[in-house]
Amino acid sequence: MSQLEPEQKRIRAALIGAAFMTGASSIGPGFMVQTSLFTAQYGQSLAAVVVAMIVMDTIAKLNIWSILGISGLRGQELANRVLPGSGNVIAILVTFGGFTFAIGNVGGAALGLNAVCGLPLQAGYLISCGLAVSLFLIKNASNGINRASQVLSVMVLVILLIMAFQTHPPMNRVADGLLSPEQPLSLLVPLITLLGGSTGGYIAYTGAHRFLDAGISGRENLRGIQKSTLLTCGITGLSRILIFLVVFGVCAAGGQAASSAIEAAENPAAQAFLLGAGELGSRLFGVALFCAGITTIIGSSYTSVSFLKTLYPVVGRNEKWFITGFIVLATILIATIGKATALLVIAGVINGFVLPLTLAITLWSIRDKSIVGEEYRHSRVLTVTGIVITAITTYAAFRALPSSLAMFY
Repeated sequence: MSQLEPEQKRIRAALIGAAFMTGASSIGPGFMVQTSLFTAQYGQSLAAVVVAMIVMDTIAKLNIWSILGISGLRGQELANRVLPGSGNVIAILVTFGGFTFAIGNVGGAALGLNAVCGLPLQAGYLISCGLAVSLFLIKNASNGINRASQVLSVMVLVILLIMAFQTHPPMNRVADGLLSPEQPLSLLVPLITLLGGSTGGYIAYTGAHRFLDAGISGRENLRGIQKSTLLTCGITGLSRILIFLVVFGVCAAGGQAASSAIEAAENPAAQAFLLGAGELGSRLFGVALFCAGITTIIGSSYTSVSFLKTLYPVVGRNEKWFITGFIVLATILIATIGKATALLVIAGVINGFVLPLTLAITLWSIRDKSIVGEEYRHSRVLTVTGIVITAITTYAAFRALPSSLAMFY
């Protein structure tokens, strides 16, 4: 065996791990709730949104991961090279958003345990926190995190696939919604919301920072990085398609009564699973929610701290302990103040602006040969489509701002 083969295997394993960690971070409790709610509201027309979101998500991540990979710089480092000080601002925004969502994800994992076996929420918080922290403190933490992300992601996908078969969504109506959606302009809100949930904030950088931490960068690894990007977008996209099919199957079978029940429920996804498969559906939902909660705790905590460690050396020297503190503090807050709805709204608003800001800075960096190298030529198609997505998401972020802030009045 040549010396190159073990290194190739290490790189391949790290890139697959980065893909699954990002994909797993995208399949969180909020992901399930948002997709379920919008499916009940927009019905078959949401099929067009799901497909458009997958395309835009793929373009955004291909741009960000490719440029970070070719430069060898993390998001905050690249931003500071392009516009001094902007990386520090982005790091603060991403960390705040990641921490806020970590609070919600601990709560989501605990709700999952409650749905499966009736475990009290306080006990669920402790178990979820302990499991997430243990993955960062074990001896071979990197491999453990990669394996956990893969196993938990597959479990969520399998559960969604089972439920999709159970609810029998009418595929002819799905095709109609995809090709001829009703009131297309009204679909802008769910499109931007779902895009922000799968690409905005910390999620855009989770996998990229993961493979950079593994020492993977440069032109020689660009093809592998782009394959990893497509894998993570495939995981997220398949999950989004399946949860849409599950909920639409329930709505199609139950009519307006089912749609109204899902839309009015405190947890639309839980209601859809209950209507679709009764008590078994509730149990399966609990397992899926717990798995999704754990994976997103891992992703949000890791990525948030990765934004701070190059700006503050003490964080880099004690990374695993800062991640541990991050998770523990999120657990304490969810256990003491509850849902933290106001924080989640603020984080959502911030996420809406983080994606266009970071994508714009990343695209601008390709003009600087000291960042990407003299010989690198970024794909013109990715550049143009990336600019279009930046413009669309900027417009949508400003359009959504008044309604988001109105929740406080």
